[in-house]
Amino acid sequence: MNIAILLPYKENFTKTNAGAVSIFVNDTNKLSNYRKNIKIYGYTSSKDRLNNYINLHITKNFLNSTSIQYLNKFLVKIKNIKIDILEIHNRPNYVDFLDKNCVSKKILYFHNDPQSMLGSRTINERINLLNKTESIIFNSNWSKMRFLEHLPNYIDYKKIIVIPQSTSKTNVDFDKKKNLISFIGKLNTSKGYDVFGKSILKILDKYPDWKSIVIGDEPREKLIFKHKNLQNLGYKNNSFILNKLKEVSISVVPSKWDEPFGRSSLEAASRGSALIISNSGGLRETTKDALVIENVTEDILYKKIKFLIDNKQYRKKLQKRAHKNFIYTNKYSSSLIDTLRSSLITKKININFNKNKKLKILYITNFNERFNGRLHYNTGKRIYNGLIKLGHNIFSISDRDIISNYKSLVDPSGKNILNYKIIESCRNFNPDTIIMGHADNVKKETLDYLKNKNKNLKICQWFLDPITKFGPDYANNKNRFLKCEEFIDASFITTDPKSIDFNVNNSHFIPNPADESFEILKNYEENPINDLFFAMSHGVHRGTLKKGKIDDREILLNRLFYKNKKIKFDFYGYGDKQPVWGDDFINALSNSKMGLNLSRGKPIKYYSSDRLAQLMGNGLLTFIDEKTCYSDFFTNKEIVTYNNYDDLIEKIYKYKKNDKERKLIAKNGRLKYLKHFNSTLVAEFIINKTYDINKKYYWDNNN
Repeated sequence: MNIAILLPYKENFTKTNAGAVSIFVNDTNKLSNYRKNIKIYGYTSSKDRLNNYINLHITKNFLNSTSIQYLNKFLVKIKNIKIDILEIHNRPNYVDFLDKNCVSKKILYFHNDPQSMLGSRTINERINLLNKTESIIFNSNWSKMRFLEHLPNYIDYKKIIVIPQSTSKTNVDFDKKKNLISFIGKLNTSKGYDVFGKSILKILDKYPDWKSIVIGDEPREKLIFKHKNLQNLGYKNNSFILNKLKEVSISVVPSKWDEPFGRSSLEAASRGSALIISNSGGLRETTKDALVIENVTEDILYKKIKFLIDNKQYRKKLQKRAHKNFIYTNKYSSSLIDTLRSSLITKKININFNKNKKLKILYITNFNERFNGRLHYNTGKRIYNGLIKLGHNIFSISDRDIISNYKSLVDPSGKNILNYKIIESCRNFNPDTIIMGHADNVKKETLDYLKNKNKNLKICQWFLDPITKFGPDYANNKNRFLKCEEFIDASFITTDPKSIDFNVNNSHFIPNPADESFEILKNYEENPINDLFFAMSHGVHRGTLKKGKIDDREILLNRLFYKNKKIKFDFYGYGDKQPVWGDDFINALSNSKMGLNLSRGKPIKYYSSDRLAQLMGNGLLTFIDEKTCYSDFFTNKEIVTYNNYDDLIEKIYKYKKNDKERKLIAKNGRLKYLKHFNSTLVAEFIINKTYDINKKYYWDNNN
């Protein structure tokens, strides 16, 4: 497997004169998992070249364009090498020629405004680039939007990715910051140096204990500003700049032109400078912790610098926030690039699977870390407990916590970093099996890639939400369930598969598992103060009732609540009583003798929410609609079924008066549920069906 990176002609891939493209390529590739497989091609007359570099020296022939000579030289160099991926940096006009002469998969990187570059100025040119590359990478959302401007809606948006310019991040001693103001970049009017120069002279006159440094040059435009406290250091290499920025207190980046991203502000933020930036192009994407000026004028810039000097506490706060919140590290960008490379390379990983050994399982579901224990008592955790009790080696990924915690300007949904983590986890952990539970944010492309990498890999999923056309959210739930079906070896649902209106290959019913570490109550041994418990919510993640939302179950609940004053109801998520969660739920449950299991939508065979496991598992006498067919599993000595409202209310009164019989049924139900529907058996069933191992289970009618 070989990756070739082609730089723009005359890009200085050197230690002393590296430009933004070379710095980015060098820094990210040093951290790449594929660094041993990468060769970088370019042309420079300098000798102090960076690593993994091959120089393409050409003798100019004025009958041919320099670009064509350069590209032909590159093709000669790789003639006898199989290049799997060719990465072209900042030269869209190279793509057509290379597409005709090189069969490699191609990635094009934009470091500038696409509409200003040869080969991508017109709509047709940009559509052509999409057709001839595997992916196009932009250094900012601003650059991406410039590329997409006026393009038709039918283009393949999956090819378009934002991976920002990046730099290193080091510790900064903020107490060692000096009274120093920096300007770094080309010393021209486009960069706002003219405005900076006029402003800084006034600042240095007013604040004699402050100094300023300027790093950069501009042979085409002479803007000269002199002051005893202003030092022009000229051009300096990147290492010098990064080291110097540790001392800088205020960095000014007042560009007038639309910066595609802005390396100067990026690096200043990484070293904890208090930043003043203009609202141009993609500059604001480099950091969210900066003072932003809408109009680059001498007066406005002077006032912003003066404000930061006069307000030391705020200045330090801004410095620390910029450093703390800095995420665009070389490691971050390198990881995103590697994720893309991984998706394009189909090298196989050979795994010798022995069914007699314990499995390595990558388990992807929502562990609700971000809710701080409020949603701890969930089915995903129960199945996890079961897998652990079986002795398997489990590596868990909480998908929704990751996308919530890793959202950024580069990855607004957090899905890219999630799928990258899944791929990298498989690379490091090398699982035999992937189990997914409601993992809606896992991309099909990720599963396709992992299956190609490892032909022995088994992938299965469980799905708890109703998937009947008579239930809530039918279309959405069906689409979620079927999204990755082509890569799934077995599916598990809490509904009878024969009762849904579509076919799913190798699908099986699983009961909502109980777990002895969760279901700790034995209400039949107590005399709780309430008669009937019921709990619902308007969404577990929401946590509270949604104003104006109506739940179809309220029709039955209203009849029960308002027409039966002799019954002590304890209903949650109903009326003005908020849902109850975590340990509060267990405490509330302990106060009732009986529980109503009532799911949304029309009853369907075997479907129930996980409330059934919680009610029966904690020793409440449980009522359930007979149309769910749970009488297939439990007798009337273990559960109470009802066929309509009148039948339900009659039985509630019956067992309210008959404590002895109520306690006996509740006890029998709990013992049977924990014996046959426990988390260990459900987890074992999932594994066995995924691997086509036949074993009889109490609920399984397929054997």
